[in-house]
Amino acid sequence: MYCVVASLGLTGIDPYRVSVEVDVRRGMPGFDIVGLPDAAVKESRDRVKSAIQNLGYKLPEYKIVANLAPADTKKQGSVYDLPLLLGVVSAGGLEELDTAETAVIGEIGLSGELRGVAGVLPMVLAAREMGLRRVIVPAQNAGEAAVAEDVEVFCAAHAKEVIAFLKGGPSLPHAKSIPVRSAGTSQPPDLMDVKGQGEARRAMEIAAAGGHNLLTLWYKTQL
Repeated sequence: MYCVVASLGLTGIDPYRVSVEVDVRRGMPGFDIVGLPDAAVKESRDRVKSAIQNLGYKLPEYKIVANLAPADTKKQGSVYDLPLLLGVVSAGGLEELDTAETAVIGEIGLSGELRGVAGVLPMVLAAREMGLRRVIVPAQNAGEAAVAEDVEVFCAAHAKEVIAFLKGGPSLPHAKSIPVRSAGTSQPPDLMDVKGQGEARRAMEIAAAGGHNLLTLWYKTQL
């Protein structure tokens, strides 16, 4: 059997659609992933196989081939774990899933637990333009993904919740955005809230401690 599950990827900061095509048919048992996968994507095979078995399914003793299209673009990270799992479950005849107009993103643990991945926001923001009506993300990415408009964003903590939802079962919770601190709050912004940018933060701290002009400090660093 054959199944396609939509997902998303990033080239730099530019999102693009990825079609996770899974074909399960009689032949020498095996699980191959093609479509320029990196090491993390190739390792999805073992995570997916263990998760399916720990979800209570018997993995079909067939030849499984998964293609990540477009095949000429390098795929990176663990973002394709969940769509690969759903593709195997559907193409293998283990469950009948409705994945139409739905993009799926997420890393899975060996028990089927979903884990957050990087770069979710730009991917979800572009989902609507790609003809996708809804996106399913790990619960850890819910606050980030909920910023996107004009697309339904659902979150889940476990693969079994996603499978039940796509079978027509209980709805997944909608992702909720993280509340933004209002401008009138008594607590001013703090550099500790800035993630990354270590050199820039250090430059600002030095400038503040010594009463230096930031522009002058930047100019001196370029000499």
